[in-house]
Amino acid sequence: MELYLNATSPYARLVRIVLLEQGLSEAVTLKWCDPWADDPALLKANPAGRIPVLITEEGTTLSESMLIAVYLDSAYPEKPMLPLSHLAEVLHVAGLGQNLMEAAFTTVIARKHNGNEVDNSVLGARRLRAIQRLLNQLNSELGEAPTASTLCLGEIAAAVALDYLAFRLPEVAWQETYRPLASWHQGVITRSSFQATAFTTS
Repeated sequence: MELYLNATSPYARLVRIVLLEQGLSEAVTLKWCDPWADDPALLKANPAGRIPVLITEEGTTLSESMLIAVYLDSAYPEKPMLPLSHLAEVLHVAGLGQNLMEAAFTTVIARKHNGNEVDNSVLGARRLRAIQRLLNQLNSELGEAPTASTLCLGEIAAAVALDYLAFRLPEVAWQETYRPLASWHQGVITRSSFQATAFTTS
């Protein structure tokens, strides 16, 4: 398998963590690229020019992090991240994490191209309100850090989104406001899969 990614995408990091948690890191070749540079190999794999993109062993290209995670969970079920016994709950938390990731990522991109004043626009203000609501929801729902041998997809999505907030939007300072959530997050990011995939600008 091949995975197109970069070091700052929360979506690509989610997939990397899934691969590590499932013990599949040796089965994947990482293809580092700049999605903003119209990399020809990336565009061939995904005409949208978005990462991550996974090319399966059969040569099928898969895009969008959650869809890739669902595929990996189905194709390599030895360490399930979508346990059927509480699937709805896992997908619920995954949705919260994905929405937080999207609100934060879109804020970062909007600021990059239009300056921080974009936060004062209707859409910018709406994104910031969504971030706070999602943080409040996650703070009320997530308790002790998971101790299972494999994380579920919801836990991965939520923790990656929180890490991305701390990385790209530190002024949100969510750890100070949402102490229970910060404690939960700290317990998750000590795992080797998170340590090995930490966000970096280098």
